[in-house]
Amino acid sequence: MIIQSDFKPISWLSGRHIQTILGSFINRNLGIHTVRQRVELPDGDFIDIDWLNHQTKASSSTILFLHGLEGSIESSYIQELLQHYESTDWRIGVMHFRGCSGEPNRLPRSYHSGDTADLDYIVSTLESDTELYVVGFSLGGNVLLKYLGEQGKRSRIRSAIAVSVPFSLGDAARTLDTGLSRLYRWHLLNYLKEKTRQKKDLFPNYPWPENDLISKISTFSEFDHEITAPLHGFKSGEDYYQCCSCAQFLKSILTPTLIIHAKDDPFMTADSIPTESQLSESITLEITEKGGHMGFLQTKENKLVHRYLSDRIPQWIGLQYSKVNSSN
Repeated sequence: MIIQSDFKPISWLSGRHIQTILGSFINRNLGIHTVRQRVELPDGDFIDIDWLNHQTKASSSTILFLHGLEGSIESSYIQELLQHYESTDWRIGVMHFRGCSGEPNRLPRSYHSGDTADLDYIVSTLESDTELYVVGFSLGGNVLLKYLGEQGKRSRIRSAIAVSVPFSLGDAARTLDTGLSRLYRWHLLNYLKEKTRQKKDLFPNYPWPENDLISKISTFSEFDHEITAPLHGFKSGEDYYQCCSCAQFLKSILTPTLIIHAKDDPFMTADSIPTESQLSESITLEITEKGGHMGFLQTKENKLVHRYLSDRIPQWIGLQYSKVNSSN
């Protein structure tokens, strides 16, 4: 089902780039206290989860957040949601993808947009009676939707939300080669290339590309072909895109899922937004005209800048929680 969103930015906040850029800077560090749990993975690596309300019984209702590319618990959209849930009884976990918690992971490999095995392992380690809700942002949203499609009726997740998802990874990579979107590409690629150089120093026996080649990489297509694909067992960058783009998994999702997406997202074109025929009956695709990438900024009451997601995500989860528990 596709629905039109109630989100409406005021005029001075309506541009796709001001939404995206301002949205990445506001409320980045709200002083939220969390407790870190290190989860050892079967391949000898680890994942860090930061827990809010960790004293809450482990088998109670839990929300797991999956951040975007090079994000973390410090990402503004996560900080705002942690602030919302800080005074509640919900147990909230922020799952960091490998190497994103402030400490390098132990293997040459890192994380990528289609890596659902780590999410599956984390879900499997939670208590079986945990009522689990998962929210994924951007890359984390792609991972979540792909995972739900792979799991089908086996999924232990009660309900899910995915925001600003790159439905087609190839289209997203090409969109970031155009216009002002190249600024985001430049910013993110600099992070990824620097982490690759650090990995070369830590794991010199892996057949990394020469530093000159790494320095010359200027697009995501090049980075994913030269770095992401060989590191994670794909034949090429295009093979990685084809295998891991979440659009092909949407029809198989049986978990109640909300997808929030802006038509003016500068990380992709509106053409990549799925049609009704591509969605399963379990998916509600909420489309906004404006909002940029992970922005969705508006004003509210006495707040000059307020993120719509900070209201919409708890609203959806609360509704799904009520449905589940009223039927028990």
